[in-house]
Amino acid sequence: MTDAGTSGGQIDTGRPHSARMYDYYLGGKDNYPVDAEAAEQVISLFPAAREMALTNRLFMHRASRLLAERGLRQFLDIGTGIPTEPNLHQIVQGIAPEARVVYADNDPIVLRHAQALLHSAPEGKTAYVHGDVREPGKIIAAARETLDFTQPIALSLVALLHLVGDEDEPRRIVRELLEALPSGSYLTLSHATGDFDPETWERVVEVYRKGGTAAQVRTREEFSAFFTGLELVEPGVVPAERWHPELGEQRGGGHGGEEMPLYVGVARKP
Repeated sequence: MTDAGTSGGQIDTGRPHSARMYDYYLGGKDNYPVDAEAAEQVISLFPAAREMALTNRLFMHRASRLLAERGLRQFLDIGTGIPTEPNLHQIVQGIAPEARVVYADNDPIVLRHAQALLHSAPEGKTAYVHGDVREPGKIIAAARETLDFTQPIALSLVALLHLVGDEDEPRRIVRELLEALPSGSYLTLSHATGDFDPETWERVVEVYRKGGTAAQVRTREEFSAFFTGLELVEPGVVPAERWHPELGEQRGGGHGGEEMPLYVGVARKP
């Protein structure tokens, strides 16, 4: 077992951070008043924010389970957030104890918890990289210390790309990450959308942007473009609740019986 990490910066408690806001939605305690205040602003605009965060988390569980069952033994999870059990490595190592997992995030509080909590199964390995997805080359370089880039890798960018504005070229970021991975690798994505209620999501995005996070929701067409050149796993790009519900726990009814405005997809690199 190896549990590794790289050093991060100081925790900034003067501005909200998306990872700590997400922790707040999930009922965690690893957030600060500034995070809770921003999260409550979002909840006032979109009351199902907590339910959506949980829906996203459960999708991650199902997607990771499916890929482990398909034989994937290496996982790179960027934008992992503050650890919330079960974590991705617990899901996949429950199926394949020898699986290797690398987590990456840019919030120092995530690093602090990763060093304490992300313990691998004895047969496998976990590591943590303090890095920003906007610098994909640095994350890949650090991940090479744990993962074998000659063998397939499952790349997860779950609930992350809607925190990357067009000005930071998210499609380029995804392309650069995928270019480093061998054939047979997979990409797992989830992304908030304004398709169902554009006005509300425009206001939610503004809360994040005022806090310093370049949030940006995207349409189904824009989200699907991230999978260009890849082979989508059935049922393709769909709202989260529709993606392989048979693989795990489902939540529903938290949004007036409507589907969550969260598109998801998993695709294979040919």
